[in-house]
Amino acid sequence: MMKRTREHEKFWRKYPRLFSVFVALGFPACVDTSVAPVENQEQVRDVKKTEVLFIGNSYSFGVPKAFRKLAEKRDKKVRVGSATHGGWTLEQHAAHDPTLKKLRSRDWDVVVIQEQSLRPALKESDRRAVMDPAVRFFVEQAKTIGATPILYQTWGRRDGRDWLEDDDFFKMNARIREGYRSAAKRAGGVTVAPAGDAWEREFLAGRGQELFHEDGTHPSEFGDMVTAEVFYETIFGK
Repeated sequence: MMKRTREHEKFWRKYPRLFSVFVALGFPACVDTSVAPVENQEQVRDVKKTEVLFIGNSYSFGVPKAFRKLAEKRDKKVRVGSATHGGWTLEQHAAHDPTLKKLRSRDWDVVVIQEQSLRPALKESDRRAVMDPAVRFFVEQAKTIGATPILYQTWGRRDGRDWLEDDDFFKMNARIREGYRSAAKRAGGVTVAPAGDAWEREFLAGRGQELFHEDGTHPSEFGDMVTAEVFYETIFGK
């Protein structure tokens, strides 16, 4: 268990929702679980802006702005930053000095970690080899600066992988879900923002086509909004 610090206590008092997610999922806590939320949560949350950094690729291009707009609409003070490059893997970000400098440049409260869209869906042995080390690296980096890491569980492509027989959104989405949940557990217990689960609910409600850009993989404006809602609930609660 990581040694509890004053910064960790402040964070869990600000975000009891994240604390409850760790406990509910049975993940090893990153801080002493005796830390209790304060009575007036809203007053504490309004002390300063919540600083959130998104590290990822094109799946994260529109989400930070959508999240900020949603939070501000609900009277939350937030500041978002991005280290995003189209098609990039976390492995590339880990070797990219500008990403690391941005990560270390501010007192971020939350660091959102998003892997390249196909890697979480790889078979387990391949996924562990190419995804897990970079996830662990950024989880450790986030904790080092006193921030809480959140893994951004993305979604299956609209038609699944075209080279896999009978693949579809739901099958690929299940593989990605498993990829992120496994990586979170192997990184020592990390909160997962389940955007892919929210997308699946939209599919089941008949709105799946609206989530995607015409390429069948990137999010539309509606897709960004659905994802932003997931981040809002993960960080602030419903």
